[in-house]
Amino acid sequence: MENKDNPYPSVHIGEDPDFDAWFTSFFLKNHLDPFAYPGKVGSREQIEFMVYPENEERYYPCSDTMFNAIMSRKYPSYLKKSYKQVFDRITAMIDELIESEYDNQFLKTLIKIKYDDEIRTGLLIPSRLEKRLYKIFLGRTHIENPYSLDKKSANKKIKKILTSETFKKALDQTDESLQTVKNLSLFELREKIKVIEFQRRLALITLDDLWTHENPKIPSLNKIKKIFKTPIKGDGLAPLLKLVKARKQKILWLADESCEVVVDLTIAKFLAELGHAVIFAVKEAPFFKKVCLADTRTDPVLIKELENAHFIHEKTISKNTLVTLLKHDKNIYIVSDGTKENLNLLLASTTFSRIFKEVDCVISRGKVQKKRLIDSHFRFTQNIINISLDKKQLFVTYKPRHPAFINFSHGDLEEKANKIIQQMKMSKKKGMTVMFYSGIIGSIPGKIDVAKKIMSTFIDHLQKQSADLFIINPSFYYEPGMDADDLMYMWEIVQRSSYIDIWRFQTSDDITESFSLMDKKVPPEWIGKDSTYSTGCTKEMRIAQEVQKANTEMQLIGPSLNKFMRRDEYGIGSMYDQRLADS
Repeated sequence: MENKDNPYPSVHIGEDPDFDAWFTSFFLKNHLDPFAYPGKVGSREQIEFMVYPENEERYYPCSDTMFNAIMSRKYPSYLKKSYKQVFDRITAMIDELIESEYDNQFLKTLIKIKYDDEIRTGLLIPSRLEKRLYKIFLGRTHIENPYSLDKKSANKKIKKILTSETFKKALDQTDESLQTVKNLSLFELREKIKVIEFQRRLALITLDDLWTHENPKIPSLNKIKKIFKTPIKGDGLAPLLKLVKARKQKILWLADESCEVVVDLTIAKFLAELGHAVIFAVKEAPFFKKVCLADTRTDPVLIKELENAHFIHEKTISKNTLVTLLKHDKNIYIVSDGTKENLNLLLASTTFSRIFKEVDCVISRGKVQKKRLIDSHFRFTQNIINISLDKKQLFVTYKPRHPAFINFSHGDLEEKANKIIQQMKMSKKKGMTVMFYSGIIGSIPGKIDVAKKIMSTFIDHLQKQSADLFIINPSFYYEPGMDADDLMYMWEIVQRSSYIDIWRFQTSDDITESFSLMDKKVPPEWIGKDSTYSTGCTKEMRIAQEVQKANTEMQLIGPSLNKFMRRDEYGIGSMYDQRLADS
């Protein structure tokens, strides 16, 4: 199963039945199969918001080294050692937090039984094992946030350092890098100062030994100045510094350990002050010492740090809503990634997936996230920057987005909408009647080309029948890479422009007439279908009703209103209703 040109496993389903069975079992054992666990595991379309698909390969949330070890079916020592590290971490937590001798031994025995059972086949990803064992601990002890006190203590210590006069003085001092400024313009000087301050804040990540020290002392002025000169290794510093100089960007920041979060926020706030929108992603619920939503509500330091942040609570969010949110006057946003474990894009919430696709850059923190994003052979829909500390060395690494990925920003879509509106204006000036035609495009999976042909055939027929009629044919404006939310965002701008005289919704008679014009019989999947079958048309009918209230002369033609209630929300990344995706 190896490709000589690719050091990573090339999975070709359908060639080896034994391998295929093992590969399928891998997803089932890890509870990562969307068909076996619908509603919990993201659909292929949702994953493609984040991971660019190549050669129909299926994404897995672990390093290539780990995947190779599991797929080898040889149960190598590397895999056994990884399992043992998980077991040791859980038992150490039991020893640390459970004082009762009976309860301590009971939990250890229970964990060992579950552990032996789960690792028997060697199919389980260690991080998935860790989540299961951690869940048993939480369920049996009823401790909601086991390391809550430790996290609060660490955050308090680092906050004390960052608010000290010594630190403020060190941050504000000039050094030799600013001694030769004679040939710099004021603009260049301001840019240089921003870069220096940003790198100084970045260097604070190396202060991690103070967070775990029982009674840390505030470092001396000279020590802080020395910390500021920490060398930064890796190929990611240049892309990171581009953010300092760039105009407003949308940045998704993937937080890691809670004891790092206060420093992370000083960097994120600096970027926000430059005009960027930073969406700070935390865990849905406590998981060891990872920063989670509960910490943002209960930790006094974080409550203060985030008092002006906007919390995104929706688990499912559309492009329209997200764009509106990010136009808010807030520059720091907090969102949950929807998971209770290490970074797992297969289990991320639809809101997180949408944000991942819509931002300009993703900054991830920590070595675990580096393994899954930078060190993995998978390519993503966004530029990924990782900031990690390894043996006191600060690394910033970079992986560019897949070059073939197509993303339509809200600016792109607004520009396309405005061009259509200009056509409508020109038609109205010529005395023409403007009609918008809403119909099925993607509501029948796999039939987009047929749907476009049906719509275009019927619209051509209407044009020939009528004089001075300008009809907007939505099927002309679909482009590869557009998803349903992209189209709805663009069309809503057009639809609310007040230039529509007639809004016609596709009927089953329209579809029958189209096939007749093409000298074809109506295929079974199209019999009886009309615009009420379309999720997009259902949304558009709601808009049409609102538009008609403002423009009472606009005509609505099509199926009766009460028939439009069957469709609700798109399956993320798809053109059809979520219920169709689930089925």
